[in-house]
Amino acid sequence: MFTGIVETIGVVVDLRADDDAARLTVRGLAPERIGDSLAVDGVCLTVTRRDGDEVELDVMPETLRRSTLGALRAGDRVNLERAVRADGRLDGHLVQGHVDGVGSLVRRAPGARWDDLELDAPAPLLRYVAEKGSIAVSGVSLTVTHVGGTTFGVSLIPSTLAGTTLGGLAPGDRVNLEVDVVAKYVERLLDAGVGPAAASRSAGDGAASAVGEP
Repeated sequence: MFTGIVETIGVVVDLRADDDAARLTVRGLAPERIGDSLAVDGVCLTVTRRDGDEVELDVMPETLRRSTLGALRAGDRVNLERAVRADGRLDGHLVQGHVDGVGSLVRRAPGARWDDLELDAPAPLLRYVAEKGSIAVSGVSLTVTHVGGTTFGVSLIPSTLAGTTLGGLAPGDRVNLEVDVVAKYVERLLDAGVGPAAASRSAGDGAASAVGEP
């Protein structure tokens, strides 16, 4: 589990194909042990080798399909965050590191000390995006400022501009998107018919059975 508060910007050392998967080497931030989790541009990966501040991580086919990691090249900059401790502060929002899809920057409007960004998102994901809700963009926890027909907006404060890769995004650049997990679970429960009406029916059935028993 992560918070979407990026700890540092790392640098890609290498990305090597491994059958239909890949091995990614990144420099900049190393968890304590092999087997620990590290979010790379919002993607939760497991450390398989550690050497100082350089780590190697396996990237599975599903991750390559769902994220931007397959397009990384040596020298590319990536957002890095170690998994949050259970006794730590939750400064962003609950981020799983399970990227839902890829969007891209449509436009950015610089402000006095901040930038407003407009990003597009795949239609199946946009239904989970709500104004003033949370979204992770390449691993950065952000608040949604508005939602349009095919796009949504976010605003970047100075620390986000300086401390993450989002400060250097140009129109057309692709980003990893993870929507709020709560929205997905709510939809799943509603699709399964688990709601107030279903709960009432279940309670009523239980009461009837109890009365009918000797």
